Amino acid sequence: MTYAITQTCCNDATCVAVCPVNCIHPTPEERAFGSTEMLHIDPRACIDCGACADACPVDAIFPVDALSVAQREYADINAAYYEGGESAPGTTEGPNFHAWGEPVFGRSLPSDFGPLRVAVVGTGPAGMYAAQDLLLHTAAEVTLIDRLPVAGGLVRYGVAPDHPATKKVGDTFSRFHSHPRVRMHLGIEVGRDVTAEELAAHHDAVIYAVGASTDRRLGIPGEDGPGCLSATSFVAWYNAHPEAVAQGVDLSAERVVVVGNGNVALDVARILVADPEALAGTDIAAHALEALRASRVREVVVLGRRGPEDAAYTRSELLALKHLQGVELVVDDHDPRTGAAIDAAGAGDRAGLLRGLARVRTGAAAPTTPAGVARRIVLRFHSEPVEILGDGDVRTVRVTDGGGGAADLAAGMLLRAIGYRGLPVPGLPFDEASGTVPHEGGRVAGLPGGYVVGWIKRGPSGGIGANRTCAAETVGTLLADAVAGTLPAPTGDAKAFRRLARRRNRRVVDARGLAAIDRAERDRGRRDGRPRVKLATVEELVATARAGRLLRLSR
Repeated sequence: MTYAITQTCCNDATCVAVCPVNCIHPTPEERAFGSTEMLHIDPRACIDCGACADACPVDAIFPVDALSVAQREYADINAAYYEGGESAPGTTEGPNFHAWGEPVFGRSLPSDFGPLRVAVVGTGPAGMYAAQDLLLHTAAEVTLIDRLPVAGGLVRYGVAPDHPATKKVGDTFSRFHSHPRVRMHLGIEVGRDVTAEELAAHHDAVIYAVGASTDRRLGIPGEDGPGCLSATSFVAWYNAHPEAVAQGVDLSAERVVVVGNGNVALDVARILVADPEALAGTDIAAHALEALRASRVREVVVLGRRGPEDAAYTRSELLALKHLQGVELVVDDHDPRTGAAIDAAGAGDRAGLLRGLARVRTGAAAPTTPAGVARRIVLRFHSEPVEILGDGDVRTVRVTDGGGGAADLAAGMLLRAIGYRGLPVPGLPFDEASGTVPHEGGRVAGLPGGYVVGWIKRGPSGGIGANRTCAAETVGTLLADAVAGTLPAPTGDAKAFRRLARRRNRRVVDARGLAAIDRAERDRGRRDGRPRVKLATVEELVATARAGRLLRLSR
């Protein structure tokens, strides 16, 4: 028996580090690591020890004979990665079937290296991987800062609620929230409550992990009208982001058009057509669950500018759509190039995964579904929107038809999911073209002691696990600067910063307040048979944190 990696693979390579026979690839040292959709276990070399499954932070690894019906194809996906040659590049004959490289010691510091005081701005995966690296490999004291009064970032507010295994990586990060060398200041925004200069004055170094919080625009007529939303705001709405409008999404239309064909586009399409009762067992926002129960959406059309062979979504996310109960996944064959690409594709190619799906035509007429199918998702390739028409609300989305003309799709809402974009951080340089902070190995250009990690560093690419390698580079650069003595000396200490933060914002949440929020949400979830029911406003979060703190002090 062997193990297989499944859909929720986060690519952070924790499994690679613990595998005793080097049978998981690509590794962080291999070129394909940065671009692979997921990691793969070689069935010829796996010794069934289970170390990878124990270490996986998102429960993505299972014995092949324990895979569910929906997961069985992942055994073939893992095996196919190694077909047609040796188990991995550079392999040699031997009992393990793999070659081992020279040992690497990524954190080698002088014996007299003193503790640093480092601020990490942002508590999503990028920031927490950086904090974890510092706490595990150095004696650093870490100040965690977030503009929201709760930690989690992308894990809490970006991962779809029906992907609970992916959210488990948050458990790995949360153990550092109460670490003895961590001080937490949630609800503090750089540029509003404190300046970048003030932050730097109280720390040896500052790592900015602020992500990419806005979205790219389509640039077409009608985009700013009612019913045209960004996937960013829609995801925030169903994940109970405190800055999202609780009653801001109208689901009264029968057809929704989603522009983009990456994983976020598939996420929002899936949530729109999923069985609300299945979502009731997740941590989806209460207001979103109520709206989805009353939803009239029957069809979601996903527009892809390019063909199925160039789709940006991962194979695993597409495969998940094929197993949605009561949902039909079909392909719009308005353009002959779509069918030709699917028919010519190999079994492991993206386009090949669409073979066997029904082919339909969508247009100005209301959506129709066959008997026994409640809802459906239509993948329409070689098509992009050119105009949004309607008298106030969206009524029609005019799209290219692949032949140089245009076609009209009747729709009541349009969601753009064509990519995220970073915003400037006051006090830091910013590249408007890329939406990132200029840097060299994570070191902010022209700002000694300033560093970046995650999407604000490299742009909105790569999933949760990609931040681990990204953070390792940034922390390595920071430590090299510390050893070289080029970090500016702080003029204030941790207590002075705490006083400054609380003077500027009386609603700061610390680790005890965060723990109170977590307890309250889990208690609410237990009452409703859910993992948690999220507090959805800043006021609720702050009040719960304060009440929990006062309760602990009174005991």
